[in-house]
Amino acid sequence: MKKYESLDYVLMTEFFSEEELMVRDTVRNFVSDQVLPVISEHAQKGTFPTDLIPVMGELGLLGANLQGYDCAGMNAIAYGLILQELERGDSGLRSFASVQGSLCMYPIYAFGSQKQKETWLPLMASGKKIGCFGLTEPDFGSNPSGMLTRAEKKGSSWVIHGTKMWITNGTMADVAIVWAKTDEGIRGFIVEKDRPGFTSKEVKGKLSLRASDTAELSFDQCEIPEENILPNVVGLKGPLSCLSQARYGIAWGALGAAGACFDEVLEYSKQRIQFGKPIASFQLVQQKLAKMATEITKGQLLAFRLGQLKDQGKLTPAQISMGKMNNVNIARDIARDARDILGGNGILDEYSSMRHMMNLESVYTYEGTHDIHQLVIGQSLTGIAAFE
Repeated sequence: MKKYESLDYVLMTEFFSEEELMVRDTVRNFVSDQVLPVISEHAQKGTFPTDLIPVMGELGLLGANLQGYDCAGMNAIAYGLILQELERGDSGLRSFASVQGSLCMYPIYAFGSQKQKETWLPLMASGKKIGCFGLTEPDFGSNPSGMLTRAEKKGSSWVIHGTKMWITNGTMADVAIVWAKTDEGIRGFIVEKDRPGFTSKEVKGKLSLRASDTAELSFDQCEIPEENILPNVVGLKGPLSCLSQARYGIAWGALGAAGACFDEVLEYSKQRIQFGKPIASFQLVQQKLAKMATEITKGQLLAFRLGQLKDQGKLTPAQISMGKMNNVNIARDIARDARDILGGNGILDEYSSMRHMMNLESVYTYEGTHDIHQLVIGQSLTGIAAFE
C-alpha cells in the first residue's frame, strides 16, 4: 500500500510548525498501521476497536488540547490535525476521541472541582476510563433546552430521572456527563456506570457509524452524591460550550474523511482502464477530481484559520458553526462523488469511500444539523434568531 499523503494543493504544510507536523505524522502512521487494517471488519460487525484505546492514550490523543492532569497540552491546530487523521481512518474513531476529550474531559476540566479533575482527567487521558456525554434526548436534539431529564436534591444527594439518546461511547463508558434540569437551571453531573438506576442499551440497526458505540442511557431515580455535580456552571452555556469544543474538532475531522475518499479515487482513476485508457483521462472524471480538490483546499484554509482564532481566544460559536457546516457538507459530497467514480467497485468494503459516505450522514446530523448551523450563522449576521 502506498504511503498516504494528504492533498496539499496550496502548500498548507508551510503554515504548520515542526511540532504540529510531527503530531500529524504520528497519528497518520497510527491510522495507516493499526486502524485501516481492521476498521472495515469492525464496521461490518458493528463493533468499535477497543484494543486501540490504550494506544490512543499512550500517544496522547485523548484530551490532547487540555493542559495538565497528564494531558498533552497541544495547541488547537495540532489537536485539529489529530482528529483529521483519526477520521481518515473512520468517523467512529474520531467520534470516540472527540467525545472523550471535548465532551467529557473538557467539562470536568472547565467546570469541575479540583478533586474531580484530579480523579478523572489522568485516567481518561490514558484511556483507562471512558466517558460519554448525555445531552440529546429521544424528543429533544436541536432544542436541548426542552430536555425532560430532571435532577432533584435529596438531602446530601441528587436523584436523576430521564433518558438520553444517541450517546457515543454509551455502553462502554465508565462515566457519563449528564445534563439535567434542576430548580436552579440546567446542571451537569458526573454519573458512574455502576450507580443503581443507571442503564445503557446499545442502539441497533445503524446503517451509519457502524464502528462506533452508540447507546440510549436511562436514569431511573439514579442517586449520586453532592460531590458529583459540576460546581462551576449553571445553564445551557455548560453543554453548549462543550459542543463548541467538539464541533471545532469535527471541522478538521471531516477533512480527513474527504481526504481519504479523494486519495482513493485519484489513484483508482489513474489505474482503472475503460475504452482503452484510464478513466482519469476523461473530462467528467477530471471535473469531479478538480471540484474535490478545490473544496478540500477551501476547507483546509477555513479549519486552519479557526485553529488560529481558537488559540488566540477569539473563536466564536458562529464561526465554529461555519466550519462544521461547510466541511462536513463538502466531505459528504466528496464521498458520494468518490463512490460514483469507483463505479460498481464502490460498494465493496475493499474501498473506503462508501463507508465514509455512510458515516458522514451521521456527522452531517449530529453536533448540530446542517440547517441549525445555517441558522446560527444567520443569527450572527442579522442579529435575529430564527429558531422559534
